[in-house]
Parts: sequence; structure tokens; C-alpha cells
Amino acid sequence: MLRERRASRRLSQLELALRAGTTQRHLSFIESGRSAPGRDMVIRLSESLGLPLRERNELLLKAGYAPAYAETPLEDSALAPVKDALDHILAAHMPYPAIVIDRHGDLISMNPAVDILFEGCATPLLAPPANAFRIALHPNGMAPRIVNFGEWARHVLEGVRAEFDRSPDEDLAALYNELRCYVPAARPKPGHLGFAVPLELRSERGELHLMTTITSFATAVDVTISELKLEAFLPADPSTAAILVSAAGLGPSR
Repeated sequence: MLRERRASRRLSQLELALRAGTTQRHLSFIESGRSAPGRDMVIRLSESLGLPLRERNELLLKAGYAPAYAETPLEDSALAPVKDALDHILAAHMPYPAIVIDRHGDLISMNPAVDILFEGCATPLLAPPANAFRIALHPNGMAPRIVNFGEWARHVLEGVRAEFDRSPDEDLAALYNELRCYVPAARPKPGHLGFAVPLELRSERGELHLMTTITSFATAVDVTISELKLEAFLPADPSTAAILVSAAGLGPSR
């Protein structure tokens, strides 16, 4: 498992050994099974590889040690401060849409401004456990209203694939394969700059041009918290800002 993770990150044994403060010989012995690493060494190696906390626990289990990082249910009172912080950020982002998702894209929380994004989406797609990626790309979701659907869909797909590359998971693989079915094959146009493009979305109040930012808990030591992401949508032009302010009841309607 260690060898697979190192190879997936294109690191040589020497590079990883230097990062983890050990020798290439010792690392080679660990990967070949000739040497059993101590618990601290496993943690150092997983940290040096930049593994998500879930995978660090898996590496520890493979080496015969108990997991080092807790995985607390979101409903647990211990995570109340985290939920309060997220609620505060969501509220502070009004009148602009913002959502909180887990590593699979399942919606954990959102602010009222998200309603304008989900206009016309089929009710079953929005029923818990709703998945933000599926809502965005499904033909009965946001897809018919996304002006630049091909580019945006590939942007979403790239994000899901990158998450899978960081931490392989059967559910994530199944989701990725499902989402691919909703995205038409297309060649990049001349002048193509990648798939990280603004979202162009038709709404009842006018066309929206939205940029996105993603925030995570960089110093989390709990698996659940480390896998949460807050995606915030920001207006890319004054017209979009005015529409969002109006939709939130904070300004004149069109």
C-alpha cells in the first residue's frame, strides 16, 4: 500500500525517505516487508505523502496499529463548534450562494441563496442525501440551465477525478462513472484555457456568471472534518451581483 501511494505521487524512494527523515534503505525494507515500521514512522510517511486522514488510518491498520485520527459523526455534540462555524460562514456569505459538501459531494448544509441555483431541479434530486455533483450535471438538475455546460461539466468531473486520485474509493468511482454519462464528448475549442471556468447559469431573474472558491479545514485531525468542503459562489460581474442581492430580498427586483 505504501509503495502504491508513493508511486501514485511520482515520488522516488529517496525523495520520500528524505521527506520522512529516514533512509532509502529503510524505506525499501519497509516496502518489501523486510522491516516492520514503528507507529511514528507510519505517521511520518503518510504525512510526507500528503495522504488524507482516512488513508493515514488505513495505512496504520495495514501496519498493525490502531487508527490515530478519529472519525466523529457530524451529529455528535463534539462537532457542534465546527457546525456553528460553518453556519456562521454560510450566513455571512449571503446574498451569495454557498454549500458545504463531504468528499463524495453530498450536501451537508447550504444557505438560502442556493435556491436560485436549484431553480427547476427535480424534487428527487434535492431529497436527502442530495449530491451536489449529481444536481449540477443531471439532465433533470441544473444542466439544462447551464449555458457553458460542456466546460462546466468537465470542470466538475476533473474535481471528482482529482478527489479519487487523492483517495481511491468505490463510491467515488461509481459516482464519477455515473456523471460521465451526463457529459457529452467534445474537443476543446481554439484558445481553450482549461475547465476552471465561471459558471454561466440561466435563472428566472436573468443570466448569472459565477466564480467559485473552495475552503477546507487544513488543520483538522478528525476524518469527518478534514473531508468537509465549503464551496462559495461569487458574482463575476455587477449584473450577477445585483440579481443575487435582489433574489435575497436585499435590493430592488428586476
